[in-house]
Amino acid sequence: METYTAMRHFADSWGLLAMTLFFAGVILFTLRPGGGKEAASAAEIPLKED
Repeated sequence: METYTAMRHFADSWGLLAMTLFFAGVILFTLRPGGGKEAASAAEIPLKED
């Protein structure tokens, strides 16, 4: 099997599944309970003075 064909087959099957799971994980991590405090703290970092 040619390299391009093999990689395309992999991307069409398992690559899509991996990207979907990664996307779902990022969404769940962002919306988890208790994440609001950390997000608010991180958002204020540029405004803090040394």
